[in-house]
Amino acid sequence: MQYQPLIPDRYFHIYNRGNNGEDIFLKERNYEYFLNLIERHLIFTCDIIAYCMLKNHFHLVIRTKENQEEKRISKAFSNFFNAYSKAINKAYTRTGSLFQECFKRILISDESYLINLILYVHLNPEHHSMVGDFRDYEYSSYSDYLESGPSLLTKEDVLALFGQKEHFIAVHEAKRKTGVELDINFD
Repeated sequence: MQYQPLIPDRYFHIYNRGNNGEDIFLKERNYEYFLNLIERHLIFTCDIIAYCMLKNHFHLVIRTKENQEEKRISKAFSNFFNAYSKAINKAYTRTGSLFQECFKRILISDESYLINLILYVHLNPEHHSMVGDFRDYEYSSYSDYLESGPSLLTKEDVLALFGQKEHFIAVHEAKRKTGVELDINFD
């Protein structure tokens, strides 16, 4: 299978699931460890736009940074996934591949797609019946956008896409109610 190269200065949807649909987050502490590895391995080569971690899969929306070599970006992701897989295998005395295959990546080509993808990622826990209300899910970046303080996320840029924080909240609720792709224009 030919994979989309991780080229600089572009938005991507990165996702994967556990091998044979198995869980990749086995205990609560694994979610935090995953985020720590993102900070350790990825933030030097990409900005984190949105994330959601469910028991057997995850979604990341990223923007690769300018002036990065493709090889450096790919190496950062390789190190990230290898570190997580090795830690889980060691902690739970398991062997073999943790992830189904090499992580999938989709180049995000326009702003409307990016906004709808952020909504999709944040609503994912409710879609998979992990919670009754996506706003209550701990392992998603949604609540991080509503809080002040340090974060892995590039909050200002993303909130600017939605116009302001109030629009960010309202558009998430609209998407939740309708379930359809929204044609969003804040001009």
